[in-house]
Amino acid sequence: MSSNTPRRPVRDLRFFLTVPHDCSYLPDREATTLFLDPQEAPLPGVYDSLSLLGFRRSGRHLYRPHCEGCNACRSVRIPVERFEPNRTQRRVLRRNSDIQTRVVNASFNSRHYALYANYICHRHADGDMYPPSHEQYRTFLTLNEPYAFLLEFTLGDELVAVAAFDQLEHGISAIYTFFATDPAFEKRSLGTLAILKLIEIARTQALPHLYLGYWIEECRKMNYKKHFSPVEVLSGRHWQPLIT
Repeated sequence: MSSNTPRRPVRDLRFFLTVPHDCSYLPDREATTLFLDPQEAPLPGVYDSLSLLGFRRSGRHLYRPHCEGCNACRSVRIPVERFEPNRTQRRVLRRNSDIQTRVVNASFNSRHYALYANYICHRHADGDMYPPSHEQYRTFLTLNEPYAFLLEFTLGDELVAVAAFDQLEHGISAIYTFFATDPAFEKRSLGTLAILKLIEIARTQALPHLYLGYWIEECRKMNYKKHFSPVEVLSGRHWQPLIT
């Protein structure tokens, strides 16, 4: 993404708040989400600026949590040049040396959708993304923009994982990863592999950060993010080392 991309000052943008709704991560909590006006979203310059302030993309929407009295959702990123894989992560790379990767545009693909539907049904049947549908998938993960991509993982002729990501001016933003749920793939730790490969892409493109979305200390499903040390967390308008 060019550094010459024109951008509007954040103060000139218009935002909307959702009504309070059940929190997807913490029980007995209500959440409120701040959305950029859909008429503004998600142009590259605007997206670059807002991602530095903790905004994420879902489909054509840029958003971040804006919950009264709660700051549990914290934006995190990896400074990729300082990242060194630990012993477990090096083992994941060795174990998956037979897997091939390929970057493609974020367009609809029936093989991708079949893997996504299986993943949601087996891993998130108790969540708000169940049941999966073509429309839900298209709205969430397909986007005809120059910064939106999918990273395919194949083992021979078999598609085993897909990682959706955006290439920003100052980093890679990991949007969502889904992968094969067959027990035969469990030891491959495909979710960890996806993050490691996105770090490689960021380094290849000379991009300084990999954005991992939100981290919630009380949410066990997000514990994996703090293992990609060093991790930085957004505090106010400044990024600083995550100390747990």
